[in-house]
Amino acid sequence: MFDLSWSHILIVLVVALVVVGPKDLPRLMHMIGKWLGKARTMADQFKKSFDEMSRQAELDELRAEINALRNERPFAGIEQTLHEPVLPPDAAPKTLAASEGGAAHEQGAPHDAAPVAAPALPAPHDGELPP
Repeated sequence: MFDLSWSHILIVLVVALVVVGPKDLPRLMHMIGKWLGKARTMADQFKKSFDEMSRQAELDELRAEINALRNERPFAGIEQTLHEPVLPPDAAPKTLAASEGGAAHEQGAPHDAAPVAAPALPAPHDGELPP
């Protein structure tokens, strides 16, 4: 923005020394330093407020997207609740086994029927693949 080299700064300081005088130059530099400090503080505050506004806008957009998704799938929470087990995990196998036996009895299966065997697993091999 500004193209100031050391020679330009030296010229400005010499002109300030001649115009203001050596007695008032430290007070002028102190005043200029305070103004620059205030300008930096204001620029930082502006930047922080701008960042906060952009962050707030992003949050508003996310809230709108979430509300839109809720409107599209209003029963998503109910679907999750339906997939949860009704009985505690330790009671489920006992009830399942009892209901299978009761279901076989209710369907008219004979009491002396042999239990159905699980399918046999293939025999282990010596690392060779069959042809």
